[in-house]
Amino acid sequence: MTDTFKKYLMADGSARIQAVHLESAWQTGLAHQPYPECIRNLLGELGAAAILLTTNIKFQGSLVLQLQGDGPVSLIVVECTSDLSFRATVNLRDPDLVPADGTLQSLLNANGSGRFTVLLDPGKSTQMAPYQGIVPLEGDTVAQVLEAYMRNSEQLDTRLWLAADGQRVAGVLLQHLPGTGGVAVDDGGRPAGAIQGSDAEARAESWNRITQLASTLGGQEMLDTDIDTLMRRLFWQETLLELETRPVRWHCPCSRARVGNMLRMLGREEIDSLLQEREKVSVSCNFCGKPYEFDAVDCAGLFVENLDESGSRTLH
Repeated sequence: MTDTFKKYLMADGSARIQAVHLESAWQTGLAHQPYPECIRNLLGELGAAAILLTTNIKFQGSLVLQLQGDGPVSLIVVECTSDLSFRATVNLRDPDLVPADGTLQSLLNANGSGRFTVLLDPGKSTQMAPYQGIVPLEGDTVAQVLEAYMRNSEQLDTRLWLAADGQRVAGVLLQHLPGTGGVAVDDGGRPAGAIQGSDAEARAESWNRITQLASTLGGQEMLDTDIDTLMRRLFWQETLLELETRPVRWHCPCSRARVGNMLRMLGREEIDSLLQEREKVSVSCNFCGKPYEFDAVDCAGLFVENLDESGSRTLH
């Protein structure tokens, strides 16, 4: 399976370890988005981070991560739903202003007003209100930006290693868990009942040990190695409990109805002005590239009728 997420737990309960490795899903997402290498890799790293963080939300909704910039890049955004369907895109101010050796800070925070935003949308499955957190864009890498956010906003010690190229995306996340006790295992690494919680000193030592091991990771190694092999290489002396394995896919839920609603929000005057310049209003989805066309009749219908999800018209 080339598009996979896996979650593990340290046997002493001191930390969880999560990993994602994408290939075909990532290539699907890039098919219509030929970004410069430096931007493409930032997008892939943010995508890996979104998937890793989404698996820890406790509701059926979505997580959106945004890097908002004041440099050549105005926005990098990734949306991941609780079923691990994700989509991602970039908005550029001017492609000609993107340097080949652009970094996160030079591309997005050239004037110091870049922002990192986390949006949690619980959808209709819960009474929870949507959450939005916005912080300054601090850090030289996507991993450092996320670590700072988790440390300062969530008070959760989190370490991330992320990598992306034109073919694959990979990520590893470690989170230090509260001292609630460990899990006893038998010789085969299977749960064998509860044990007494480790003391704070032992848990801190365990956390420091695995973070040092993970810090030996190289980006190319992550991209070239499947998750199971990577975990064996890194933590061969540790006892890990494998909690779950889940597939990941690229999916864009855009539809003619959603595009129609967007055009309606522009107002009739703006749409009529566009139609005077051209025969049709053409819109392509930023995420998947799917084209939508609305002629004069379609546009007129936007302001007297609603569109359902299939694109069929229904009266107000």
